[in-house]
Amino acid sequence: MTDYQNLKNKVIVVTGASSGFGRGAAEKLADLGAHVVLAARRTDVLDELVSEITRSGGSALAVGTDVSDPAAVSRLADTTVKRFGRIDVWVNNVGVGALGMFWDIPIEDHARVIDVNFKGLIYGAHAALRRFRAQESGFLINVGSIDSEVPLAYQSSYAASKAAVLSLSRTLNEELRLTGDNENIRVGTIMPWAVDTPWWTHAANYTGHAPRMAKMDDPSIVVDAIVAACMNPREEQPVGPKARAANLSHNLFPDLTERLSAKIADTEAEKGRPAPHTTGSLYEPMPEGVGVEGGIRERMQREDAAQNEQ
Repeated sequence: MTDYQNLKNKVIVVTGASSGFGRGAAEKLADLGAHVVLAARRTDVLDELVSEITRSGGSALAVGTDVSDPAAVSRLADTTVKRFGRIDVWVNNVGVGALGMFWDIPIEDHARVIDVNFKGLIYGAHAALRRFRAQESGFLINVGSIDSEVPLAYQSSYAASKAAVLSLSRTLNEELRLTGDNENIRVGTIMPWAVDTPWWTHAANYTGHAPRMAKMDDPSIVVDAIVAACMNPREEQPVGPKARAANLSHNLFPDLTERLSAKIADTEAEKGRPAPHTTGSLYEPMPEGVGVEGGIRERMQREDAAQNEQ
């Protein structure tokens, strides 16, 4: 059984905290006694989450933040230090997506994915590591994806951004070794398989079908991995059996794994009900999808049942 006592009174920043992994991790970390700082664009959702946490006896602070704005990320770090005096863990969790064939997705949507998923992560990592080095301790948790290792059709710029996340994490760990800071400052990368969160509802979508993916994982396993990483980050952590199998398969048979992954993505895309093109929440947050789970598996079951009846 994991001993979570080390999380008590830790100051933990969680970006993307209004839904999905971020919300789930923030709730669990607060339950375990950490001071959680919640960052996302939807400040009204964050304020509601802070109220829920404090009513349960936890400690939380909401800071409205668009991670693609470096000044906003710097303000997030400064606000945290002003309130709590330090930052023990920074969880870079924000991620947006654009689904469809590369050439069907507007170039500005691809650019926005990179602005949020990679540049936003750089801003967070930079703010966190400068403070960690000043205080001589701290953990940075970057949430990547199995796409960090296995590129996936219909998710070109998302997969590219997540590959960049893993590369950055690897480089940061090496630089910390070179400076001798690696004993007390560490960088871990979480790499989930496709997971049933509101990410799919929030993604820009140019496939013509409602987004879906085969054998989605429950978000609880990723939430648990993020929480555990806040105590002991691992350099690269595929989460769940499917992510570990895909990672191993790609190391052994990269071309075959990429072709099989593309075929799965293509088959699944065609199964979704017809849906209009949308920019999702790329540019502006949407009110839908504030839970940890996204309800995608339930929709997929209905779609599969309807097809079987035909």
